[in-house]
Amino acid sequence: MAGSSKRRSAAAKKRKKPPQKPQDDLSHLISSAASAAAVAHIFLSDNDLHLLPSQTLSLESKIASAAHSLSTLHSLLQSPSPPPPSVSSSSSSSSSNPSSWFDRFVPFSESPDNDARWVEAFRMSKSSFGLLLSAIKNSSSLQNSGLDLGLDRVLGIALFRLAHGGSYKAVGRRFGVASDVACRCFFVVCKAVNDGLGHLLEFSPDMRRGFVGFGSGSLPNCCGVLGFSRVLVEGGGSVIVQGMVDWEGRFMDVSAGWHGSIEPSVILSRSKLFSRVEESKELLLNGPLIEIDATLIPQYVLGDACCPLLQWVMTPFSIPNTECDSYLSEKAFNSVHREAMRLVRTAFGRVKAGWQLLSMKWKKESVEFLPFIVVTGCLLHNFLLQCGEGVADENVDDFDEHWGFANFEGDGDESGERIRYALASQLSQVSKSVEPNFICE
Repeated sequence: MAGSSKRRSAAAKKRKKPPQKPQDDLSHLISSAASAAAVAHIFLSDNDLHLLPSQTLSLESKIASAAHSLSTLHSLLQSPSPPPPSVSSSSSSSSSNPSSWFDRFVPFSESPDNDARWVEAFRMSKSSFGLLLSAIKNSSSLQNSGLDLGLDRVLGIALFRLAHGGSYKAVGRRFGVASDVACRCFFVVCKAVNDGLGHLLEFSPDMRRGFVGFGSGSLPNCCGVLGFSRVLVEGGGSVIVQGMVDWEGRFMDVSAGWHGSIEPSVILSRSKLFSRVEESKELLLNGPLIEIDATLIPQYVLGDACCPLLQWVMTPFSIPNTECDSYLSEKAFNSVHREAMRLVRTAFGRVKAGWQLLSMKWKKESVEFLPFIVVTGCLLHNFLLQCGEGVADENVDDFDEHWGFANFEGDGDESGERIRYALASQLSQVSKSVEPNFICE
């Protein structure tokens, strides 16, 4: 009997189900994770009006990345079980939200209390959105675009991409259009902005607005501040932008698209601004003169230490020598100069903080379009200042880069030296009682 019992026990053990393979466990885990991602995608689609655009784009990107990884793992396993549920970010909204985000957003944001949602989505209030639409609606690029979507949707697509840097696929999904249509909308609007708002890049021989403002900060006859910024390119490269702003932080001149290896002094010498001053004598040097200590001071701009000292470009003194008689004058000039240079850095920071497509690393194949987009961002910056809107300073800090361009090593212009010393001499007299006050409103 005992032997028979042992035989039955051994046979039962043989009939036991073999242990589950690790591959089966992984397939089950992939299926469960994919189902969770699908639920997350439904949650995102059902609640996108209550989330910030930056949150929805980030969550959507993570869901899409997870779905791709799960799908790849599933194919590697070569499992006979069905593939995990699709959670593609390009899919339409859930069944409870059949219309696009934009179609639901417009009535949702009708209340004046929801104007902040327009600012978050499009970087401007609803009223400014309407003013911008009126300013560009007659542009030939819009009129001849063949886009039958409604101008508000076309403008919204472009501003949303510029503001948040979302892919054409992600932006198109929110507005109920295909990615190629979203791409067309973006470039058509950028062209319309350049056509309709081009006059806002104002740098003319009549610079009263400029030098009156800088004069209040003890820089008589100063017309603007010249600076440089970079837009990064994948692979470690960059594109340099030269810009000049007035005392309120409005761009008056922009030159974009310079290779990141070119020195700022070379960029300046090749720019249209330089040509208009040095060659055609159209600007600055033929303007009204003032006299300080028997020195005639032409109209001029301030430039950082990476620029050459010219008759019309005032750069800071190198480290003042405490043993020189001019030490206090040079120190006073550098202090006011440093404060004024913040205007152009803040302006670039506001453009990148507001239009975050310009703060991202660009693909090499897209760099040819970058100058066009940079000018668009600067024009919209000026437009919003004109509307009394703009990016708050507390949101600019992360984008106000100090790129550390190398100082210009060449000799300064002799006339520029005399003009700078005259300005510094006057500043040393007034700096004791007048604090420089350059505010980018």
